[in-house]
Amino acid sequence: MKLLFRARGPAAQTPYKLLSLLFLYPDECVIEARPEILEAVAQLPNSPQKDAVEEFCRYWASATPTVLARTYVETFDLQKRSGLYLSFYLHGDTRQRGMALLRLKRLYRAAGLVLDPKELPDYLPVMLEFAAAAPPGYGETILSEYRAALALIQRHLREIESPYSHLLDAIQAGQPALSPAEREHLGRLIANGPPSEQVGLEPFAPPEVMPAREARR
Repeated sequence: MKLLFRARGPAAQTPYKLLSLLFLYPDECVIEARPEILEAVAQLPNSPQKDAVEEFCRYWASATPTVLARTYVETFDLQKRSGLYLSFYLHGDTRQRGMALLRLKRLYRAAGLVLDPKELPDYLPVMLEFAAAAPPGYGETILSEYRAALALIQRHLREIESPYSHLLDAIQAGQPALSPAEREHLGRLIANGPPSEQVGLEPFAPPEVMPAREARR
């Protein structure tokens, strides 16, 4: 099974870990682990999160690998409003995004987790795995900072009737409702998209947070 983090201790078995795996590109490793993942979903305690994950798994368990791969690419790679790199929605390709990426990487390191150098720290499966493996409260706090971005993705996935919308429902079920400021931010994102850099030509992220080689997307 592919792991995005190399944890110092065993990873906690939580809904966040399962959500992280379900948001990964359905390559051969993920497909081979499908029975194990479905069994773990069935063992989750009853909750709105479990209900949402099970709804997604009704699609995910029966679709062929070819359909899963095509749907994933069409959903997350070819649609700007449902990409899985969350800081882009808040900062666009700006200096602020670079600082946000650097902060995430440092938080992961402080929690004793080493990020796979092939991924950016704002990739949603990475953030969910962090929420599963980090000390209690760390992951939820980070995810809460990106609620407007998650709400935007959730809204778009519902509009296109994507089964992945149920996974966003599961994440949001574990979060408080959007604040007035976050709802206002979501409205701006819907109307205008992410911000853009107004001055300068420097790269959007410091070299120390860029992946060692280009990520899958």
